[in-house]
Amino acid sequence: MADTRTASTRIALNDPHGVLHRLCTHFAEHGAVTMTEHGGRIETEFGYATLVPETGALRIEAGGTNDTALYVVKMSVSEHVFLLAGEEVAAFTWSGDGSDQLRIPFFREMTVRRACNVTPLMRRVTLTGEDVAHFETGGLHVRVLIPPAGREPRWPEAAPDGRTLWPKGEDELTARVYTIRRIDHACREVDIDIVLHGDEAAPGSHWASTAAPGDRVGLMGPGGGEIAKAKRYVLAGDETALPAIARITEGLPATVQATAFIEIANAAEEQPLASAARLETVWLHRNGAAPGTTRHVEAALRGADWSDSDDVFVFVGCEQAAARNIRSFLQKERGLAKKNVLVAAYWNRGCQQE
Repeated sequence: MADTRTASTRIALNDPHGVLHRLCTHFAEHGAVTMTEHGGRIETEFGYATLVPETGALRIEAGGTNDTALYVVKMSVSEHVFLLAGEEVAAFTWSGDGSDQLRIPFFREMTVRRACNVTPLMRRVTLTGEDVAHFETGGLHVRVLIPPAGREPRWPEAAPDGRTLWPKGEDELTARVYTIRRIDHACREVDIDIVLHGDEAAPGSHWASTAAPGDRVGLMGPGGGEIAKAKRYVLAGDETALPAIARITEGLPATVQATAFIEIANAAEEQPLASAARLETVWLHRNGAAPGTTRHVEAALRGADWSDSDDVFVFVGCEQAAARNIRSFLQKERGLAKKNVLVAAYWNRGCQQE
């Protein structure tokens, strides 16, 4: 791994072999795990961790291609050591790259510049801050950290043991995941489009409705998966996925073909989608039906032309149960490879929609 950032630690444990086994078992579901007589190695999209049991301790080396990747590896390993080993974990610290930094490398404080409605139910909050180029790569989504009203924001910090320290009590932050709709380098702006619900019980929607110039907010990310290169794109979802779909279509080249199936409340929620690609957009109106109660997106995908699916990438964002059914249809019935499918559950009908 070229230009790898590395750090290491030694954690005193009563049962280092047992903790090693439990760590490897857990991470086997999320990456590649190799076990040898000397220990184990975990490899994920962010980097690697080697784990070597010693007498009364577990020695760990972590590596990543940049500060963000290294932080994620350290954080993931440390949090799971505490989760799996429980009270037997003694205090420990990391040495090496990034060990003296309290700042989380993928956190940025931003300030609201303006907010306006794009459609009756979609509101755009424009944020400004330093280093907006940071949000260009790594995924479409960010975690928006909303501070309590009327209080000076306290942001999360990096702990010496690799975990993230979150403010609690009166300083507790509200976190919601959204898509970055647009990045403007010249103006140092990012746009985030948020579906409005007209309900103060929905923190993200309430924040978007009340956001005023000068308000401070935190962003963590980006993340959520990359859009693969393909000759053909099928993009689908409800209005919560519309910002992502619109951003994807804007980035497609003229050499590809794309079809978008988008479920929205009614015709007033339609937005023009710009693209250099050969784009066909199909709007699916609920016309009074509640979000999450229809199967318009799944029906549209089932009725789509899949005759040329050798080089296709499918992106879908919608309600959790619908996402589960659509993922099964694409992978099991259509036989599309996992690398060609990104299906995201953006919300759960059993919880408050965001």
